[in-house]
Amino acid sequence: MAGDTTWTASAASDPELACPISPVVDLVFSRWTTPILWTLHTHGRQRFVELQRHINRITPKVLTQRLRQLERDGLVVRTYHPEVPPRVEYEISELGRSLAPLFAHLGEWAATNLEKVEQARNTYDSTPTR
Repeated sequence: MAGDTTWTASAASDPELACPISPVVDLVFSRWTTPILWTLHTHGRQRFVELQRHINRITPKVLTQRLRQLERDGLVVRTYHPEVPPRVEYEISELGRSLAPLFAHLGEWAATNLEKVEQARNTYDSTPTR
Protein backbone atom coordinates (compact mmCIF):
# COMPACT_ATOMS: atom_id res chain seq x y z
CA MET A 1 0.00 0.00 0.00
CA ALA A 2 1.29 3.44 -0.81
CA GLY A 3 2.55 5.28 2.24
CA ASP A 4 2.40 2.18 4.47
CA THR A 5 5.86 1.82 5.98
CA THR A 6 4.93 -1.23 8.06
CA TRP A 7 4.80 -3.54 5.04
CA THR A 8 7.90 -5.69 4.77
CA ALA A 9 9.11 -8.74 2.90
CA SER A 10 8.04 -10.88 5.87
CA ALA A 11 4.54 -9.43 5.56
CA ALA A 12 4.43 -10.62 1.97
CA SER A 13 5.16 -14.19 3.04
CA ASP A 14 2.83 -14.24 6.06
CA PRO A 15 -0.84 -13.64 5.16
CA GLU A 16 -1.68 -12.54 8.71
CA LEU A 17 0.96 -9.81 8.54
CA ALA A 18 0.00 -8.83 5.00
CA CYS A 19 -3.68 -8.59 5.98
CA PRO A 20 -4.15 -8.05 9.71
CA ILE A 21 -7.88 -8.76 9.53
CA SER A 22 -7.35 -12.32 8.24
CA PRO A 23 -7.66 -13.88 11.72
CA VAL A 24 -10.94 -12.00 12.26
CA VAL A 25 -12.29 -13.10 8.89
CA ASP A 26 -11.33 -16.71 9.67
CA LEU A 27 -12.96 -16.46 13.10
CA VAL A 28 -16.21 -14.72 12.20
CA PHE A 29 -16.89 -15.79 8.64
CA SER A 30 -16.31 -19.51 8.75
CA ARG A 31 -19.14 -21.55 7.23
CA TRP A 32 -21.71 -21.63 10.07
CA THR A 33 -20.43 -18.97 12.48
CA THR A 34 -22.30 -16.05 10.99
CA PRO A 35 -25.74 -17.76 10.94
CA ILE A 36 -25.25 -18.93 14.54
CA LEU A 37 -24.22 -15.49 15.80
CA TRP A 38 -26.95 -13.80 13.76
CA THR A 39 -29.60 -16.15 15.18
CA LEU A 40 -28.45 -15.69 18.77
CA HIS A 41 -28.28 -11.92 18.31
CA THR A 42 -31.72 -11.79 16.70
CA HIS A 43 -33.62 -14.34 18.81
CA GLY A 44 -31.71 -14.19 22.09
CA ARG A 45 -30.91 -17.16 24.29
CA GLN A 46 -31.63 -20.47 22.54
CA ARG A 47 -31.57 -24.14 23.30
CA PHE A 48 -29.71 -26.39 20.87
CA VAL A 49 -32.88 -27.61 19.13
CA GLU A 50 -34.18 -24.06 18.74
CA LEU A 51 -30.91 -22.98 17.16
CA GLN A 52 -30.98 -25.96 14.83
CA ARG A 53 -34.54 -25.10 13.79
CA HIS A 54 -33.58 -21.49 12.99
CA ILE A 55 -30.54 -22.49 10.95
CA ASN A 56 -31.63 -24.64 8.03
CA ARG A 57 -29.40 -27.45 6.78
CA ILE A 58 -26.91 -27.46 9.66
CA THR A 59 -26.29 -30.94 11.05
CA PRO A 60 -26.28 -31.56 14.81
CA LYS A 61 -22.61 -32.57 14.63
CA VAL A 62 -21.57 -29.37 12.88
CA LEU A 63 -23.71 -27.20 15.15
CA THR A 64 -22.10 -28.81 18.20
CA GLN A 65 -18.60 -28.25 16.78
CA ARG A 66 -19.28 -24.61 15.88
CA LEU A 67 -20.90 -23.85 19.25
CA ARG A 68 -17.90 -25.31 21.06
CA GLN A 69 -15.53 -23.24 18.95
CA LEU A 70 -17.59 -20.08 19.46
CA GLU A 71 -17.66 -20.72 23.21
CA ARG A 72 -13.88 -21.25 23.19
CA ASP A 73 -13.44 -18.00 21.22
CA GLY A 74 -15.58 -16.12 23.75
CA LEU A 75 -18.33 -15.21 21.26
CA VAL A 76 -21.01 -17.51 22.75
CA VAL A 77 -21.89 -18.34 26.35
CA ARG A 78 -23.14 -21.83 27.20
CA THR A 79 -25.25 -22.19 30.33
CA TYR A 80 -25.92 -25.62 31.82
CA HIS A 81 -28.97 -25.95 34.08
CA PRO A 82 -28.67 -29.05 36.30
CA GLU A 83 -32.33 -30.01 36.38
CA VAL A 84 -34.32 -33.02 35.24
CA PRO A 85 -34.05 -33.22 32.30
CA PRO A 86 -30.84 -31.18 32.02
CA ARG A 87 -31.16 -27.98 30.03
CA VAL A 88 -28.42 -26.21 28.07
CA GLU A 89 -28.83 -22.74 26.58
CA TYR A 90 -26.62 -20.67 24.33
CA GLU A 91 -26.46 -16.91 24.03
CA ILE A 92 -24.25 -14.41 22.31
CA SER A 93 -21.62 -12.92 24.62
CA GLU A 94 -20.76 -9.23 24.98
CA LEU A 95 -17.74 -9.89 22.78
CA GLY A 96 -20.00 -11.52 20.18
CA ARG A 97 -22.48 -8.66 20.47
CA SER A 98 -19.67 -6.21 19.71
CA LEU A 99 -19.70 -7.61 16.15
CA ALA A 100 -23.23 -6.23 15.57
CA PRO A 101 -22.02 -2.99 13.90
CA LEU A 102 -19.85 -5.03 11.54
CA PHE A 103 -22.82 -7.21 10.58
CA ALA A 104 -25.01 -4.11 10.20
CA HIS A 105 -22.48 -2.55 7.80
CA LEU A 106 -22.23 -5.79 5.85
CA GLY A 107 -26.04 -5.95 5.67
CA GLU A 108 -26.14 -2.40 4.29
CA TRP A 109 -23.42 -3.24 1.79
CA ALA A 110 -25.33 -6.35 0.72
CA ALA A 111 -28.57 -4.42 0.25
CA THR A 112 -26.76 -1.81 -1.85
CA ASN A 113 -24.38 -3.99 -3.82
CA LEU A 114 -25.45 -7.62 -4.22
CA GLU A 115 -27.52 -6.80 -7.27
CA LYS A 116 -24.42 -5.20 -8.82
CA VAL A 117 -22.41 -8.32 -7.99
CA GLU A 118 -25.05 -10.47 -9.68
CA GLN A 119 -24.98 -8.20 -12.76
CA ALA A 120 -21.18 -8.42 -12.89
CA ARG A 121 -21.36 -12.22 -12.66
CA ASN A 122 -23.93 -12.38 -15.45
CA THR A 123 -21.79 -10.11 -17.64
CA TYR A 124 -18.69 -12.16 -16.92
CA ASP A 125 -20.46 -15.47 -17.54
CA SER A 126 -21.95 -14.28 -20.84
CA THR A 127 -18.61 -13.03 -22.18
CA PRO A 128 -16.98 -15.40 -24.69
CA THR A 129 -14.08 -17.47 -23.39
CA ARG A 130 -11.20 -15.31 -22.34
